[in-house]
Amino acid sequence: MIRRPWASLIWAVVLSAPQWGCRKAAPPAQTMPAAQAAAAGTRQGALPARRARDYRVVHVFVALCDNRNQGIVPVRAALGNGQDPKSNLYWGAMYGVKTYFRQRGHWEAAGLAGRSTQPAVLDRAVFRSRWQKPTAYVVADAYDGARMKAALTDFFNAAAGATAVELSARFGLGTVRLQAGGHADLVCFVGHNGLMDLKLPALPQSTGGPSPDCAVVLACNSRPYFAGPLGTAGCSPLITTTGLMAPEAYTLDAVIRSWAAGETPQQTRERAAHAYAKYQRCGLEAARGLFAAGAAAAGGPTGRR
Repeated sequence: MIRRPWASLIWAVVLSAPQWGCRKAAPPAQTMPAAQAAAAGTRQGALPARRARDYRVVHVFVALCDNRNQGIVPVRAALGNGQDPKSNLYWGAMYGVKTYFRQRGHWEAAGLAGRSTQPAVLDRAVFRSRWQKPTAYVVADAYDGARMKAALTDFFNAAAGATAVELSARFGLGTVRLQAGGHADLVCFVGHNGLMDLKLPALPQSTGGPSPDCAVVLACNSRPYFAGPLGTAGCSPLITTTGLMAPEAYTLDAVIRSWAAGETPQQTRERAAHAYAKYQRCGLEAARGLFAAGAAAAGGPTGRR
């Protein structure tokens, strides 16, 4: 695949100039203490039971790139329109989640996927793995770039097992009923590190019921910002980041496939680094240094594995 010349230049600057990417790198935003968060409550009523299944589910929360509403160095207008998923850098562009996964031979795109009931979600895509058993499904939601708080809140609530998403996806002549959100096995956040710009009113706590095994956060310097909230949610970080980065879908693809194959967090980190180095045309050691693997590396709790 031919890399866009202008994009190669931009992302080369990411690795050589710390000021590129997020405009500010303030300390992690303070949120409501855990006791207050528990009192505030993040779970609305009883959740549907998690059904027994012989496949795995990944839920990806994509905060669309938004020049106007996020603390980023602006990108080209079409790529940075946070209200238009079709051309957005993190969704419809060449290395956006929806486009990239549709072009990979090891993923099958659903012919029809039910829309999200969350008003902040502008588009949804569902994919099924072709490469192995057990089958892995990826549910990806594109959030309005101006609705960063909704994207973060939904991600953390899912990590805590405080919400459940029920949807249908059609593959060929068959329809599959999936449970995602807090009933997913892995949750991922992709996009700008919104915790640099805002604070959430509460941190959801683990419900003690079914919840994801672990979480991935592909955003600039996500480890110091997300490890604490994920710890409160009782969800172990699998892969986080330690510096500025381009959260494009080749890294997400490599991480999900490694995790689905049962590889260790360190092996998954290595897969992420190789994918990032390949597409960014940077040194492998530099790419390795960008990713942190597992709860210990991220400073979070062990969580439930």
